[in-house]
Amino acid sequence: MSAEPVRVLVTGAAGQIAYSLLFGIAKGDVFGKDQPITLILLDITPMLPVLGGVVMELQDCALPLLREVIPTDKEEVAFKDLDAAILVGSMPRREGMERKDLLKANVAIFKSQGAALEKYAKKTVKVLVVGNPANTNCLIAAKSAPSIPKENFSCLTRLDHNRARSQVAMRCGVPATQVKNVIIWGNHSSTQYPDVHHCKVNMAGSDLACFDAVKDDDWLKGAFISTVQQRGAAVIAARKLSSAMSAAKAICDHMRDIWSGTPEGEFVSMGVYSSSNSYGVAEDLIYSFPVHIKDKQWKIVDGLAINEFSRGKMDATAAELVEERDTAVTFLSA
Repeated sequence: MSAEPVRVLVTGAAGQIAYSLLFGIAKGDVFGKDQPITLILLDITPMLPVLGGVVMELQDCALPLLREVIPTDKEEVAFKDLDAAILVGSMPRREGMERKDLLKANVAIFKSQGAALEKYAKKTVKVLVVGNPANTNCLIAAKSAPSIPKENFSCLTRLDHNRARSQVAMRCGVPATQVKNVIIWGNHSSTQYPDVHHCKVNMAGSDLACFDAVKDDDWLKGAFISTVQQRGAAVIAARKLSSAMSAAKAICDHMRDIWSGTPEGEFVSMGVYSSSNSYGVAEDLIYSFPVHIKDKQWKIVDGLAINEFSRGKMDATAAELVEERDTAVTFLSA
């Protein structure tokens, strides 16, 4: 066993996504089957009694890799010497709330957590932002931690990626593992663009282009896209709660790929810094791209052909992100 436990923070740790997530991390699904873990759980003070119950349950799982669980409401405890930070907690949108007000509340949270990363965490920390609006929250955290490399920050679009993969798989009647290289471009919002122009489906032992496997261009350019874009809302409408199980699985996938890398010839989607990308996306955004990961470093997959249909959708989601960023940055200096 690696002697040193990795120090992993989960924020919003008393919430429902964390409740689905913590077991997966603690049993070794993310950082490796022989990697001991110290879990640090941060939430707001009123949630500490609930967090105490979560700690009891983690203890009661009697997991071999879980060395220590530290519940806290203090940033200086939570962010100390971190190897990984999974920032799930954010201000949820309340009924009748303006998007601007939501952004303002979240800028305050992620500015503070970025500053805490800067002050207390290891400079090698890998930061995954899940709390919405995830792309912009991630950008604010990164800007608030200037001495941590921008490449160490990413936001979650893996849930959208998994949703797209699964939709194609169900349509083709194959397991989701036989669908690879779907792409989510842009914002983790309803403007995201699920792109299957570079996707391959393994049918009867050979890889087919997605359009050839599905044989329904209208569906792929219409209902497929809107289904993936609106899936979160559909789950809330049905469950009266947001998608926690699938979000937790996507978080595990995202972090595991950062830690262990992506398979040769496959790429995954994550929101990363747009600087010097080859797809004409504006600088200084956290935008979801297809990436390869090796040695804990991601690299945007270059040279994918982009047709006019894709271009329009990629630009639309970029425009939303630019507007979000510009609004958020005004709050940052306040």
